[in-house]
Amino acid sequence: MQTEKILELVHGALEDMKAKEITDLDVRGRSTVTDYMIIASGTSKRHVAAVAEEVVVKVKEAGLMPLGSEGQGASDWILVDLGDVVVHVMMPDARSFYDLERLWGVDADA
Repeated sequence: MQTEKILELVHGALEDMKAKEITDLDVRGRSTVTDYMIIASGTSKRHVAAVAEEVVVKVKEAGLMPLGSEGQGASDWILVDLGDVVVHVMMPDARSFYDLERLWGVDADA
């Protein structure tokens, strides 16, 4: 599946679930692991878990199996690895603390 289609599916799932502050980071040339990171915030731990699950469901429906998912237990930060795209769904406090946008030094285009 093309990266653009994955990005479209992920954004659709995030918007459907009312995720907040959706940000795309283009990390091509900065990471050997992925090309894009999408970061979104949830309003509660339950919301974070539901948003991440919706991403997984939508990409599976489109025929893409996620490579992995981490963090479902705590639900402060759930990562969904889709290969060329890695999705981070975070509680606002965790997002502020880890500040992935600054860490990757990438101008975000939300």
